Amino acid sequence: MKSYTLDDLARMIDHTNLHTDASPKDMEVLCNEAKEHHFAMVAINQVQSGLCAKLLEGTDIHTGAAISFPLGQTTIASKVFDTKDAIANGANEIDYVVNQTEVKASNWDYIKDEMSQIVAACHEKDVTCKVIFENCYLNDEEKIKLCEIAKAVKPDFIKTSTGFGTGGATFDDVKLMKEHVGDAVKVKAAGGIRDAKTFMKMIECGAQRIGTSAGISIIKEFETMMKEQGVSTLEI
Repeated sequence: MKSYTLDDLARMIDHTNLHTDASPKDMEVLCNEAKEHHFAMVAINQVQSGLCAKLLEGTDIHTGAAISFPLGQTTIASKVFDTKDAIANGANEIDYVVNQTEVKASNWDYIKDEMSQIVAACHEKDVTCKVIFENCYLNDEEKIKLCEIAKAVKPDFIKTSTGFGTGGATFDDVKLMKEHVGDAVKVKAAGGIRDAKTFMKMIECGAQRIGTSAGISIIKEFETMMKEQGVSTLEI
């Protein structure tokens, strides 16, 4: 178990608005909320990178661009271009979706090449890279193989879900991913995490970052919990 302050917990949250109709005003609200609560990152579509980077300028909150989102069905060249474009516009974290067509074909050389090129494009600019598996469409064998590739390539995180598939993060998936990457790669849980109890369980299972659009209500839950217990830290 580990002790977490309220700020420690906030710094594990990727504050998310990936809606297709998100307006510039919505981005301003998202970034202001991230600043108020000191979240780790705002998770936004690639096209919002420049705006959010400008809104977060002078803070330690990152701009996280989603690449080939949510389907992952674009070429490696397209994903690499979009990654570099997002970084050029101010993104300092990248969450990209793997090509599930190639996963289903067991074309693991392709998946490794894709991951290697995108991770290289990120790390060349000291940008955090997260690989989204979209586990709801995968069997355990496929998830494990993706973990093994990630362990070799070393993105910063592997991530459970986009939040746009048929299912989100599960405790079993987070445990499985953590078991197979160990300390070589971190795990991000995303999709359907909407309360403090679920958040805590994801951390217990091995997640070190949480993607959610319910970050504010979750942090308020934690704040109430701490006040009621008369403590300044929580043991998870």
